[in-house]
Amino acid sequence: MNEVIRQLKDRKSCRIFVKREVPSDVRNEILKSALEAPTAGAMMLYTIIDVTDSGKKKRLSVTCDNQPFIADAPMVLVFLADWQRWFDAFGFEGCEPRTPGSGDILLACADAIAAAQNTVVAAHSLGLGSCYIGDIIENCEDVREILNLPEYVLPAAMVVYGYPSESQIKRKKPERFSIEHIVHQNSYRRLTMDEHKGMQSDLNRKSGFPEKDITESVRALCKRKYMSEFSLEMNRSARIYLDKFNSPNNK
Repeated sequence: MNEVIRQLKDRKSCRIFVKREVPSDVRNEILKSALEAPTAGAMMLYTIIDVTDSGKKKRLSVTCDNQPFIADAPMVLVFLADWQRWFDAFGFEGCEPRTPGSGDILLACADAIAAAQNTVVAAHSLGLGSCYIGDIIENCEDVREILNLPEYVLPAAMVVYGYPSESQIKRKKPERFSIEHIVHQNSYRRLTMDEHKGMQSDLNRKSGFPEKDITESVRALCKRKYMSEFSLEMNRSARIYLDKFNSPNNK
């Protein structure tokens, strides 16, 4: 197994960091790794906010579902899907651009998340742990104010980084579903109920819980995640963000 594949297999989310600053040269390598990510048309449809202000970290930890470890993280990056930069550039050069639409922002989100994942891989190779914070999509009014986001920009992801504690290093990486349940050839195929139960049963077995009740665990996950208050807030905020990209001029 080559080193890149090994590190991809080893990497897991880290939420507890030791009190150690990330040196400037390491921070710069992580930031520069983002710029090497694939990007649509080489346009780099993203902006990265390096959040170093402790007050802003604290506010983001509250708006992102009250997660204190965000405020304690030595390095916090917010990856923005950004059409404002190119919209402004087109305007400066007299292009008379249309307003960005839904397809444009989805493309920018793909750019931003590809850049974010590059930093996660780079950080792991440099001995740092990291954790994606999906809750950056919540409470859009507050996040817009904290980060001074203009009209055609929305947060695609936030990632926190730092040197992992011993407990995080030793923590077992959660198991994944098997490849046959995730990879389809040539077209999508919905799983049958039996296949779904087989998928869940296989995951429980690999996780060391072969006797775990599938119905109970799926219902618990649905209640804790999909039907939760933070999930509903995330959808409310996403609608507000996306309304900016659903202008009648783009229909």
